[in-house]
Amino acid sequence: MSARPARIDADLLDRVRSWLADDPDPHTAAALNATLTAAVEGDPVAGDDLDHQFRGRLEFGTAGLRAPMGWGPRRMNRVTVGCAAAGLSSWLRAHDARSVVIGYDARHHSRVFATDTAAILAAAGLTARLLPRPLPTPVLVFAIGTLDASAGVMVTASHNPAADNGYKVYVGRRPIVAPVDREIAALIDASGPLRDVSRADTWTTLDETVVQAYLARAAEQVEPAAPKDLTVVYTPVHGVAGPVLLAAFERAGFPAPRVVAAQAVPDPEFPTVTSPNPEDPETLSLALDLAATTHADLLLATDPDGDRCAVAVPDPGHPVQAGSVDVRWRVLTGDEVGDLLGEFLTGQVGPGAYATTIVSGSRLAAIAARHHRAFAQTLTGFKWLAGVPDLRYAYEEAIGYCVDPSAVPDKDGVTAALRVADLAARLRADGRTLLDALDDLDRTYGVHRTAQVTVAVAGDHRSRIAARLAALAAKPPTRLADRAVVHVDDLRVGSPDRPSTDGVRLSLEGRSPGSTVRVVVRASGTEPKIKAYLEVALPARPGGGDPPTLTADQRAASALLAALCTDVARLLA
Repeated sequence: MSARPARIDADLLDRVRSWLADDPDPHTAAALNATLTAAVEGDPVAGDDLDHQFRGRLEFGTAGLRAPMGWGPRRMNRVTVGCAAAGLSSWLRAHDARSVVIGYDARHHSRVFATDTAAILAAAGLTARLLPRPLPTPVLVFAIGTLDASAGVMVTASHNPAADNGYKVYVGRRPIVAPVDREIAALIDASGPLRDVSRADTWTTLDETVVQAYLARAAEQVEPAAPKDLTVVYTPVHGVAGPVLLAAFERAGFPAPRVVAAQAVPDPEFPTVTSPNPEDPETLSLALDLAATTHADLLLATDPDGDRCAVAVPDPGHPVQAGSVDVRWRVLTGDEVGDLLGEFLTGQVGPGAYATTIVSGSRLAAIAARHHRAFAQTLTGFKWLAGVPDLRYAYEEAIGYCVDPSAVPDKDGVTAALRVADLAARLRADGRTLLDALDDLDRTYGVHRTAQVTVAVAGDHRSRIAARLAALAAKPPTRLADRAVVHVDDLRVGSPDRPSTDGVRLSLEGRSPGSTVRVVVRASGTEPKIKAYLEVALPARPGGGDPPTLTADQRAASALLAALCTDVARLLA
């Protein structure tokens, strides 16, 4: 055997052996043993991998845990999940919690991670209940409330790549926020070896009653006498929402959506897509093809854990590439759907607060004001939106919509899809479409256009993104899209009415009273990416403007947004 490389020192060897002693999974243990052997024998790649994966541990934050699966403390595996469950159980007992509901999606190892969690929580004296099968995240949130549980855990990586998994924690029905995340993280660190953590088989598996209750509540969102004549194409993108959404549509009285067959069954490999994120138009290629060939009225897609919903509609003037087929459909942005639902729900639900986030479009504030509704703007994520008092509706631009917060105070792709279909069917009965409704919004509130620019960051992405944000705040560009940057908000610095967040906001000259041009750059909360959120908003014309004027404003806003996207992409590259 060759000499051991310097990087495989005694301390690293001790950490590796301790982890191996804790690991109940023979597959990850065998893979780590093979890497350790290769590193000891002088393989520099294996040595570097060991050094990296055992340098610290996967951080538990407000997004819980999310990372690629594999061996070691910086990946998702049974050791990482077991330690997280042990820390969570300590926090829950310290706060007099009684019961926890655990859900899981169809990704690799999700059920194992969920049952490990149930066994550890049960041994700690908590009533642990497991959902009956892989189900959407909103069903878990609904179950927490209907079962009066103290907390919930959802094992999912949402729309992340197939190699990832995650662990999302709710206290009550709200995703955890600071300082709870830090308190749980400290207890995870103090939990000791996993082999010393007790497990019990006293946890229970729920029956289908909770799913049926969720479906009954979801169907109530649509008035029985409302129009239902609508042809819908739907894809769950290999996720778990398909059966639940189809059952909800049937209960609400809609014709059965036509499902993309190749994506109908849950598959943790996501074989037909590069990314299982329905925000990506390429992910919708098969659905767009089916929608075009079947002359559908509406396309709906949910992400793998069913908490987000993408929407597309026929648009003769908007050709897009769907695989090898050119179709004339348009994928609506999250802000467009958010505004459509906001306007629609002002006539459907009682008074209360309408809310969105600092990176979403600004039109919902105007909608709320016109209809005499309260409005709130929060930091990014439903962990913040869920905390808005007297919430009636919330959305974030990343295609997440909360249309029934008293039942599911979180984003819910199933009930959002029902509400979108409800609106589309009502419009269709009047000979109109969602695009016509968007034009109505442009006439009433002014033309608003939004977009997102995303740049992946390799290596130590947290420090690199932090450095980019610091540089942007210290030395912002003077011009973007031939517009002067007139103001810079360093969102990393909190204020009495807003916590700090990893972001910087640039305001550009509007060139006309009431116009807005802004860019918010922030770190992704779940992926190694830096994201920019762009908005161009023009004021409404007196009387709404005639059709040629409205069209001219729409084209001007779209052209400015396109130029802004180009310059921001260069800025972040």
